[in-house]
Amino acid sequence: MSASSPALAASGHDAPQESKFHLLVQMAMVLAILTGMEVVTVYLPLPKWLIIAGLMVLLTVKFVLGIWLFMHLKWDKLFCTILFLIGLILAGGTAAALLVMFNDHDSVPLTSKDLSAVTIERTVQAA
Repeated sequence: MSASSPALAASGHDAPQESKFHLLVQMAMVLAILTGMEVVTVYLPLPKWLIIAGLMVLLTVKFVLGIWLFMHLKWDKLFCTILFLIGLILAGGTAAALLVMFNDHDSVPLTSKDLSAVTIERTVQAA
C-alpha cells in the first residue's frame, strides 16, 4: 500500500502532525504577545517594584510555556520531565548561590588606599 493511498489519508495519520504544527504556531503567537506586553510594561509610569514584579510574572509564564511545548515536555514521559525539572532546580540554585556569594560589594574595584591596607596587613601577618 503506497503512502498516498486514500485509505491512509482517510485514517487520519497526517492529522497529529498538522495539529502539532498549528499548536506550535499558536504558541509562538502567544509568546510574541507576552513579549510585547513585557516591552509595554517597561514604559508604564508605575513604581519600579511593580514593574519588576509584573516582568517576573510574564517571564515565568513565558518560560513555562516555552519549556512545556518547545522542549517537548508535553509529549515526553513524566520521568523525563522530572529529570529535566531536577536539573533546572539545581541550575537555579547554583545561580542563586553564586549571586549571593558574589554580590555588588565584592565587585567594587579596590583603590590604592585599600591596596596599601591589604599590603600592610599581610606584612604584619608574615612577621
